[in-house]
Amino acid sequence: MEIFFGDILKIRVGTCGWSVKGGRLKYYETFPCIELQETFYKLPKIKTLEKYRKESPSNFEFIVKAWQAITHPINSPTWRKAEFPSWGNLENFGLLKPTEENFKAWEEILKVCKILSTKILIIQTPPSFIPSKENIENMRSFLSSLRRDGIIIGWESRGEWDNNLVKEICEKLELIHVVDPFRKIPSISSNITYFRLHGIGGREVNYSYVYTDEDLIRLRDILKKIDSEIIYVMFNNVKMAEDAKRFIKILEENP
Repeated sequence: MEIFFGDILKIRVGTCGWSVKGGRLKYYETFPCIELQETFYKLPKIKTLEKYRKESPSNFEFIVKAWQAITHPINSPTWRKAEFPSWGNLENFGLLKPTEENFKAWEEILKVCKILSTKILIIQTPPSFIPSKENIENMRSFLSSLRRDGIIIGWESRGEWDNNLVKEICEKLELIHVVDPFRKIPSISSNITYFRLHGIGGREVNYSYVYTDEDLIRLRDILKKIDSEIIYVMFNNVKMAEDAKRFIKILEENP
């Protein structure tokens, strides 16, 4: 459901992955958007993507999480759930390196976005992607050379990154800074604010956490202070669907 503050559309609430009992059709009835997680682990078949788009309402929004071939090296634990790319040198994938392999992987994820009419693509870099000179130069070279086809790119960094450095990179490369609002605020303001909620406590994620009503009221108050045309609030915890629905109820009852 879309939430308005006054006459201006402000908030779209959804979850990171299919999370509603009753399957995809029930999800479409419950939320206005989804961040697809399956695209991170493996490129879905074209027929599957076409089915998603055909069966969903015309105004339903698919946000795509970028394939880990672009961001995560082959020794990342996340590859245990996935198949390696079938082309190129595996050592050349990941960490936003400006390699032929990564550029081809990018073109593949663009095909996914086109089928789903995706407007926003989320890039999540792993903790191993530290703010070293090599990584920063690779990131700038890779992202500045991409064909975007109008796609807005959101970047969620894991590990320790200085906010001033993130701000500089996001401004230069025209990125949205994706954060968990309970842990930090975006280093850059934009027309779109994108939040991914990973649970409170722990270092960077605590997926088992269940948000309390007090947490969700605090979240509502955080959103009221953000000067963006639209805010995405994407829950990414074990009880994501239940928490997201409770948050929508709080917004409706007390906007």
